[in-house]
Amino acid sequence: MADIPQQSPNVSEWTESQVSTWLRSIAVKEQYIEKLFEEEVDGQILLELNEDFLKTKICMKLGPAHLIIQKRDELINSQQKCQKKKKTTKKAVQCLPAASEGIPAQTAERDQDVFEGRQTAQEQCVWTSKEDCKPRPFDQEGIDFLYVKHRILQPESGAFNLISPCHEFKSLAVATTLDRTRLQAKFAKEVLKFATGCMNVRSNGTIHFGVMDSKEDAGYVHGEIIGVPVTDKDIYVDALDYIEKSFSSDNEHVRQCVRPPRFIEVMDQQGTEKKYVIETDIVPSIRIVKGKVYAVRLPNFKEATNKVEFEKEMFLRRVGSKTEPVSDKDLSDFYQRVKDRDAQREEAEKNQFLFAPEMCQDLGRKLTMLMTSGKKFIEKEKWFILVTNKFKPDDLSSIDWLLNMNIFCVFDFDPDSKISGLCSRYLQHRAANMHFLQSYRIPAGTSIREFTSYLYLFDQTSWIFCNGRTDFKGNETPCDEMTWIRTKMTFLRESVSLICKQVLPKGTFQVIFLLASPVEKPLLHTFNEFFTDMEGHEDIICICESEENFHKWQSFAEGSCGKEAVNNSSVVGMKMSHINATLQHVQPVKVCAIKHLPVFVKGTCLLETHVEEKMYSLEILTVNHCDETSKDFINEEKENIEKQFYRGGRVTWLNFWLAQNKFVEEVIERDAYHDASKLLNDALKYNADQTPVNIINIYHHPGSGGSTVARQVLWNNRKSVRCAVVKPSYSVAVVAQHAVDLREYEEKDAQRCLPVLLLIEDTDKEYLDDLRNELEVAVNVKQIQCGTLCFILLSCRRSHDPEKKCKESPLQNVSVTHKLSDQEKRKLAGKRQALEERYEPNFILTFVLMSEGFSEDYVHQFVKHLLQDIDHRSVVTRLIHYVALLNTYVQNSFISQSHCEALLALRIHLERFRQNEFERSLSDQAKLVFLHLRDDKTHIESIRIIHPLVAKEILQQLLGPQQTQSSLAMDLLREDVLFEHRFGRDEYHTFLRQLFIRRSRISKGDKYDSRFSPFIEHVCGNEKSPDKAIELLTEAFQRFHNDPFFAQQLARLHYTYEKFEEAKHWAETAAKQLPNNSYILDTKGQVYRKWFQAKCKAIENIPKTPQNTADAVETALKALECFHECERAADAEMENVNSSGFFGEVEVGCSLLKLISSLHVFADKSNGHAECMKYLLTDYIPEEVEDAWEPLHDRLKKLHKAMQDALEWISEDLSYFQTDIGADEEETSESPEEKISHPLTWLAKKSSEYGKYFSEAYCTAILKQGKANPSNLTPFQKRMVIYHLGGGNITSILSKLIDQRDAVKLLERILSLYPSKPLDAKFGQKDIVNYIAAHISLNCLSPQNQKVAPLRALQALCRQFPSDKRKCLPSALFLLTLLFWPEDDDTEHEKETKYEIVQSAVEHLEKGYWTKMKDIPQRKRRLYTHFFLGSAHGLDKFVHKKKFERFTKWFSVSEKRMKWFSGEAWKITEIATMLKRVSGWTEDRVVYLEGPKKKKFNILPLYVPSVPHSNENITFYLGFTFRGPVACNILVKK
Repeated sequence: MADIPQQSPNVSEWTESQVSTWLRSIAVKEQYIEKLFEEEVDGQILLELNEDFLKTKICMKLGPAHLIIQKRDELINSQQKCQKKKKTTKKAVQCLPAASEGIPAQTAERDQDVFEGRQTAQEQCVWTSKEDCKPRPFDQEGIDFLYVKHRILQPESGAFNLISPCHEFKSLAVATTLDRTRLQAKFAKEVLKFATGCMNVRSNGTIHFGVMDSKEDAGYVHGEIIGVPVTDKDIYVDALDYIEKSFSSDNEHVRQCVRPPRFIEVMDQQGTEKKYVIETDIVPSIRIVKGKVYAVRLPNFKEATNKVEFEKEMFLRRVGSKTEPVSDKDLSDFYQRVKDRDAQREEAEKNQFLFAPEMCQDLGRKLTMLMTSGKKFIEKEKWFILVTNKFKPDDLSSIDWLLNMNIFCVFDFDPDSKISGLCSRYLQHRAANMHFLQSYRIPAGTSIREFTSYLYLFDQTSWIFCNGRTDFKGNETPCDEMTWIRTKMTFLRESVSLICKQVLPKGTFQVIFLLASPVEKPLLHTFNEFFTDMEGHEDIICICESEENFHKWQSFAEGSCGKEAVNNSSVVGMKMSHINATLQHVQPVKVCAIKHLPVFVKGTCLLETHVEEKMYSLEILTVNHCDETSKDFINEEKENIEKQFYRGGRVTWLNFWLAQNKFVEEVIERDAYHDASKLLNDALKYNADQTPVNIINIYHHPGSGGSTVARQVLWNNRKSVRCAVVKPSYSVAVVAQHAVDLREYEEKDAQRCLPVLLLIEDTDKEYLDDLRNELEVAVNVKQIQCGTLCFILLSCRRSHDPEKKCKESPLQNVSVTHKLSDQEKRKLAGKRQALEERYEPNFILTFVLMSEGFSEDYVHQFVKHLLQDIDHRSVVTRLIHYVALLNTYVQNSFISQSHCEALLALRIHLERFRQNEFERSLSDQAKLVFLHLRDDKTHIESIRIIHPLVAKEILQQLLGPQQTQSSLAMDLLREDVLFEHRFGRDEYHTFLRQLFIRRSRISKGDKYDSRFSPFIEHVCGNEKSPDKAIELLTEAFQRFHNDPFFAQQLARLHYTYEKFEEAKHWAETAAKQLPNNSYILDTKGQVYRKWFQAKCKAIENIPKTPQNTADAVETALKALECFHECERAADAEMENVNSSGFFGEVEVGCSLLKLISSLHVFADKSNGHAECMKYLLTDYIPEEVEDAWEPLHDRLKKLHKAMQDALEWISEDLSYFQTDIGADEEETSESPEEKISHPLTWLAKKSSEYGKYFSEAYCTAILKQGKANPSNLTPFQKRMVIYHLGGGNITSILSKLIDQRDAVKLLERILSLYPSKPLDAKFGQKDIVNYIAAHISLNCLSPQNQKVAPLRALQALCRQFPSDKRKCLPSALFLLTLLFWPEDDDTEHEKETKYEIVQSAVEHLEKGYWTKMKDIPQRKRRLYTHFFLGSAHGLDKFVHKKKFERFTKWFSVSEKRMKWFSGEAWKITEIATMLKRVSGWTEDRVVYLEGPKKKKFNILPLYVPSVPHSNENITFYLGFTFRGPVACNILVKK
């Protein structure tokens, strides 16, 4: 709603100029206002306007036209509401929003609700009754006072007790528009008339200008403060010079009684024009006026003569609230009573100072009660927002109380704060980020979670400079009050709104106004914004030492929340040093606690808080952790801390500290704790082969105490190594940087530091690997010598089968399960007995469950007992349902307390008792099963069920016979209150998405790999209602604003149940929204693929004709088209590699070939489908298919080429990178449909199948007759036979070294198909590559085989590769590096020539590698080493990895990896004998090979940390990869 400045609330009565005023107030451009004025648009016409008229007749743009109509309608609505309220005693009026501060166009849609809330609030107060306010204290100097526009002063009054002033109001609105002479005459007339009246009755008085009188405009209330513009204050001061002309005698008395005008600023929360109330006090002291009666000649400007003339002399007096002349007949009586009046005045002046001294308030108690919300201590988890201005230098030494508090942000109005104010002092002890108000503008499309992490809002204090910053080089200068209101007010409003309505839920924070210097308007605006957005003052405190500074604040705040509320929430008159001392007593932690870290030389060092806060991604565990906790706090809270832990809450450091200091009993050490400690101690022992980063894994059943074991390990080792917990949601790079900083903090030498033990909880293996990688790079850059242990990563991850993980790698993994060993049972039984003496079993439930070994029977009986008398219809039971559903299916899920309160419709007004109110609203059952959590970072509270097994059991038992989990999920989806609730919205939406979308992954600790989310599988399987699952996902799709990933799931679900038309619709819906997402395009391809399979199945048992297969063929071609799109999209994606399109294309291609070749027209087996091949490979079209397949011919003839290209792409990709897809691959919402788990085997099989279809005729002949090289075969036909035999690409050929069944025989057959004189044959590049690869492979498998060509013959064949290496295939370049690797007996010249060939090939391999890699971390796509350089000669010098197998086959897969990783495997004698060590040197951490003379040969180290830091002579083993040669097991020459 917009301001209607000083005009009638009835729009229809407005004049043209009043319409113009209103248009200005809603920020319409001046050009449009003038045009509407010219067109004589008054109030009546304004009501009839429409957008069309404004656009066509006024030529207005669409935006302003829409604004005017919208604001006009809002105005009308508010007036209609107002009519209903007009019966109230106080008149109604508008609250004014800013003229220039509508919602900025660029505000993100999601922010809209914040503004909607504000607008609604404004609308509500548009015509509500106005606030009363008090006048300025009478005749007091140095009072900093302020009026607020539209507030109401008490009505005009007459003489009461002569000391309390009588009041008179004048608007002066018209006079201020006049010239100086007229204005001064008017002002002087009113002042002198009022002054004479007051002096003659001996009463104090104040005349107020800029305040509405009852006779004035009907749109205002009597006594309403409006203010007048003052351009020159001297006009009013000089106007009193009329005293000498108006009083013929005693004018010096009048001078003494009439005080000079005072100018009190009027604060207009929306307007930007400065206005004042001008007040003149009249003080007729008895010593001046005794015995006198005053007559006055009032000045008056006569328009006729155009000058000031004086009226005839008259005697005036105050009669009630008016000043009236004394009539002639009353004059003598008036004179006679002068003595009486003097006596009354004298008496009043004597009594003025005789009143009892004020009772002194207990400010210390008041302060502590306000700061602790009535508790004994300031809450550890509460956030504080500080609003302050310039501090006095002396006060800066008394801010210790602030250093210990969780300060979320500071609104600082002191531009010098960073140089010499509070900020500079704070930064000496704590870390903070410098921001401005505009920093809090949230960009469109950014979620709250992203925005808060972008500004580091929960990591370090945000210091907001609200009015410039003098030390800042950017354009941020301080400005005066009115400029601030014009330029910064909107930013302030947005930032306060964002914090209060989207970042911090109500009740989790308190706002402290710390007024350290005189208060200016912007600070008052800040109060108003907080008051509005926090919907009240309960969590706002004002602390002010100076009473003078407080007055201005008080006069403003009282209007918003009343005198009593302001007094109750303000502490005034307490010195900063006293505040400091008082608040330190109620802080749970001692102020400026000293924290220590262990150091390498076995002492300790001081950890500064501001340094610790800069390592914000780590929760650092210090040597004397928790020692700073105050004793009073411990005595008060120890039972609650212990009870929370044994109910199922996560263990805290305070639990260990309390146990260690014998405040409570010890925390039991499980067997796994001793296992993990042993692994840690073994790792800490010096070992020359030690890797710099060691990993210990703790795998645990959900809720079995894995986190407690891990934290126990940290707690008990905090004095010997540096320990920290990695906080979730920080990038690997940030964590690694902070870990390095922690390791080297206060240590002299980076080589001599204690290791850092980092606990990483609930992250996937990928994050762990990335972190390890990042830390190794850091160690490498720091040049830490080999064998130094720098970091130990203690990973704590849930697993469905921890014991299996432990068996796989006993030297690295520890398991924590629900099963207890006998020793653990004994320990737990004793502990349980002790606890049950102090607590009821229900209140230590998780501990009781643990001591029962989480037996199903116990959980079942407990839940059955619990739910006996539950009220199934209550909202609380519904909440238990929802939480149980989420907790059962979504790991680590919770619902924020703020969401719960919204669902329970709690309107908690007294925030101080918020938690108790929430607790009281829960049923007994809910109190028992709900565990209250607090987010470590944001401190926002949430609830979950005490244990996942209990949640699962509750879900099963609570659902009645008519209710299913799917119907419950539908209710949850449709629960608007939860879905739309602002706080914690991102987390809630994430959990809800995971319920429907996240698949199970064994690698994530789940029981099995699922095709859909476990919940959807439950609905389809256990409830046997796929239709219900479809209905749920459709509802979720709409609920999440047509989210394409839900559409993708719907497509997958439909095709699983063979509902292909619907599947197609959903796949297209998803692809329309994300046309470049390769995973969604893959799903689209899979829809057609499955459809094609279903169509093939339908005609399986009938004779196939072109007519009855045309539809299936069309579908297959559509699938191929989709997979092509998927390939194109995948190629363009730089962050990941999705090869599913290529795999899909080959799969569908093979099935399609099978279908075509089964057609009657092509099914002649005797000539091996020759007709079919002719059709697919030439222009020939058999008559039978010509019409039936008319639209398909062109596409079918491209099939052979498309399949070959796809197979080549897969082959090339597999030859670069590690070929086995690990079980630990990450599960994202975008993972390929059909994951190929053994791609090498798949490629060999599919290449052979492809070759078979195109070579069946000749293949049969070769295999039957065993002919070596049938001369009648074309090169194409031979190539297809080679494909069929497994020689179609280099990867398939090399894979025969791994899967060696019949490999020798097959390779010999493959070679027999090539010309006997290959040099003379016209070979293509691919053919040469395959031919050479077959020889190398055959030689590895059968070293003495006569069919293997000598090395020189193969080298000669390589000369046929393109001389321009850019045109060479990567596989050709790879073979060049192998074949031209120099022999020991080569001459120097030969060696040099060969090195040149190899180096040129490597240069181009490197370029190809980076194209292939895109922007993917190297760890994700590990280079595959195909061969190692052996000690033999010729082709025998290439040793394949498979040869090492027989020496390492006794180890498990993970142990084998560890042995290669740590370098132990290279020491196995047989492997060392087989390989050849080459010499080289390192220079600035780069490895060079000894040998080449012309150009240094840089060799890539396979394991970067093994490179020595100094420049050394070295030896190493050489591996051959598609990136070039690599150096393995680098050793410094002794």
